[in-house]
Formats: sequence, structure tokens, C-alpha cells
Amino acid sequence: MGRMGVRRLGMVLAGVGVLVATGMPGPAQAAVAESVPCINQVVWPDSANAVHETDVLAAKPPRNWGTYQLAQFVPVRAMSTWYMANGRRGEQYSYGLLLQGAYLYRHSTLTPPGGRARVTATKLGGGWTSFKSIATSNYDHQTPHSFLYGLNTNGNLYRYAASGAGYRAYGSFGGFRSFKAMAMISQQATYDTLLMTTTAGALYTIHIPTTAKAKPVVKLIRKSGWSSFESLLIEHCGNYNGSVVVGIDHNTDSGYQYLFSQAKGTATRITPYGKIPGTFPGAVHASRTSGWLSGE
Repeated sequence: MGRMGVRRLGMVLAGVGVLVATGMPGPAQAAVAESVPCINQVVWPDSANAVHETDVLAAKPPRNWGTYQLAQFVPVRAMSTWYMANGRRGEQYSYGLLLQGAYLYRHSTLTPPGGRARVTATKLGGGWTSFKSIATSNYDHQTPHSFLYGLNTNGNLYRYAASGAGYRAYGSFGGFRSFKAMAMISQQATYDTLLMTTTAGALYTIHIPTTAKAKPVVKLIRKSGWSSFESLLIEHCGNYNGSVVVGIDHNTDSGYQYLFSQAKGTATRITPYGKIPGTFPGAVHASRTSGWLSGE
């Protein structure tokens, strides 16, 4: 199982077309008890481009540990997981990818101890108008790999491999026109696995080997019940490859938390924990995580 490092941060600051925003002072990390293993850290931008975070303890019912402004951000219409890492001087980094109009950006947020968050967004390329959702893997243990997955309105799921400061095409898969929301649930040495919903409400895992020409293995988890969620947010939970999953309903600004066993098709055990207190406004939500995902 991998742990997110800081070795990829050089790519975050490379390139051209940089947008910079200065945010609020960083929250005290003691607000989240390190002894609690199962917490969803949910981030989203508001209409003024300020990014907020809500920390949700996995419990029945879920416990909302508070919402705070993380940083002043940039306009965004889709974004992937925010990966976290700590610097040698106590700085906290968060970094990931976002879509702004037709362009793909890499973003980073640097928060020095007791200081104000500084956001940098670096343009990586255009041609992303028809992509409705993105997800990333960032496996840095044993055989490292870093992939970007893009769900296109043409029904294809595209994969891109990290290359230098950007990404290069690494194949595509058809048959995804009816799919709606997606998030990474597992990243291992030889494969990534996406958790995806359909517009009709079915829930699937998409197991994708890391080799370039390999085809994905699609497994049904549930036939219905997931149609109301436009965002899926996933965090590792426990010692047996489980996950805590948050589904966000954009129509009601509501979040619901679920405990998953290791994903095994229709044999996957799912425990509904219920509605999360508070609201999750906006149309874009992502997880902020250390990157340890082994849910399948």
C-alpha cells in the first residue's frame, strides 16, 4: 500500500499560464484527531471561488467536525482528488488537477505553519470541453504510476499517463455513455479501480490494469439506489481494505456517508451511515487525502 510523497511536487510548479490566489490562514490540523482512521475530508469551491473543507467522521450517524475556508481558489468546473503532503519545515501541500472551461490545470496549495494559503494553478493543455468528470491515481510504492482518467460526453473513458510536467494519451475505453459520477477507490502496483455510477442509479467498479492495451473489468455492485449523487468521495478505512464513501446530491446540497467492505462485485457489503449534518453547496466536490486507497 502506497503513501503519498512530495516527490511529484516539482511538476506542480512547472509550466506556463500560472494563476495565483492568496487564501485564508490554514486551519489547525489538531481539529482532526489523528487517532481516528476513517474521516472524509470534503472540499468544494463556492460561487466566490473560495474552497471550503468539511471533515466528516465515519459514524452512524455521521459526525460533521466542522467546515472552514481552506483557501481562495480559482474558477473550476471539475476537479480530481487533492493529494496531501508535508514539507520539511512544516508546510502543508495539497495538489491535484482541475478543469476550467476547455483547459486542464494542475493546482497546488501551500500553507506554511500559521501562514496564509497560496494557490498556484498551471495550465497543462486544452481540448477538455467535452469532459464532464476527471479522476486520478498516484501510486508511489513498488512500481509507481500516475494516471488521469477523463469521462467524455461521447461515451468514452480516456486515460492519460503522467509525462514530465504534463500528461500523454494512454488509451481509451468505450461503453461509458450512461455513466455519471466517478472516483478512485483503489490504486495498486498493477491496476487502478474506479467507483462509478450510472444515470439510472447503478453502482460499478471499473478495474483497469496499468498496461497500455489492457481492457477494463466492469463489475456491478448494486443495480439501483445511486442516481441522486453527482459526486463520489472516497477515503481508505480500517485495516481490511475497506472504504468510506460520501455521495453528494447537488440538487439538495446534501451528503450521505457509506461504509464499504473491500469491493467484490455484488458481494460488496455496504453499510449506510446516513445523512451528514450540514450542507455541501456548489457543483464540484473532491476528496482531500493522503492517497492511500486499497478498496478493491
